[in-house]
Amino acid sequence: MGNFLTGKVVAVTGAGRGIGRAVALACAAEGAKVVVNDYGVSIDGASEPASEIAESVVKEIQAAGGEAVAVADDVSTMAGGARIVSTAVETYGRIDGVVCVAGILRERMLFNMAEEEWDPVIATHLKGTFTVFRAASAVMRKQGAGTLIGFTSGNHQGSVSQPNYSAAKGGIISLVRSAALGLNKYGVTANCVAPVARTRMSANVPMELKEIGEPEDVAAMVVFLLSERASDITGQVYTVAGPKIAVWAQPRELRSAWGDGPWTPERIADVLPGTIGVDPMPMLEQLEAMRAAAAAAERPNA
Repeated sequence: MGNFLTGKVVAVTGAGRGIGRAVALACAAEGAKVVVNDYGVSIDGASEPASEIAESVVKEIQAAGGEAVAVADDVSTMAGGARIVSTAVETYGRIDGVVCVAGILRERMLFNMAEEEWDPVIATHLKGTFTVFRAASAVMRKQGAGTLIGFTSGNHQGSVSQPNYSAAKGGIISLVRSAALGLNKYGVTANCVAPVARTRMSANVPMELKEIGEPEDVAAMVVFLLSERASDITGQVYTVAGPKIAVWAQPRELRSAWGDGPWTPERIADVLPGTIGVDPMPMLEQLEAMRAAAAAAERPNA
């Protein structure tokens, strides 16, 4: 076992499988006491919950000599998010980090998407991050220390068939940045991880991913961000794709123009194209490449 997180208490949602499981195991291996949360449902969230999923990871941690406790609550409820944090405090006396990995998928084109496909995805990803962050930040503020880690995706740039997932992942980035701003004076950090790894979700991606790794690659980044070595890092979004680590740019204005009077549609039409212009969407270019590859009966790369 390592010592990157010795003495820390960490809660991980969606920790029963894939990246969440890898994160929980890695945190325990580095000395943390771990609250393992997983609601135990299928990838689309439709199956009946199963507490055995979280409990099996706890048994793995304990068999390796670590300490862990299972919480099979639904993070999309305020009570579920609060219970994850209260379990950490009641069992181990504090909460030093939360890692929100839990998520589901319900794919559909925007013009065909039903409310029943939109709401559960937003609830699990975005609200599920909020409920845990809300409960944890209240404790961390009083402690004067703590780390919040949200999970986003490169799909926050947009998605053809996952507008619900994409919207949730973009919202998580904004939530993390808000947490970083609001909690900085209390010694609490907040960051985002955008993983590209082989999981149940990535198995459904309809293209060959040139940059992809394993859940353990992502777990290593999470352990670092939870550690004292990352205590001055906040408000960041990091991609982890196998051997590649990248940081995303902060939102900023690219170009501007100032009028000497009220704007009219005609004046905007004269000024905007040549002076302000557009910021091209890389995802649109990728989509065109995918269409060309599909027309040639090839499986596109990304």
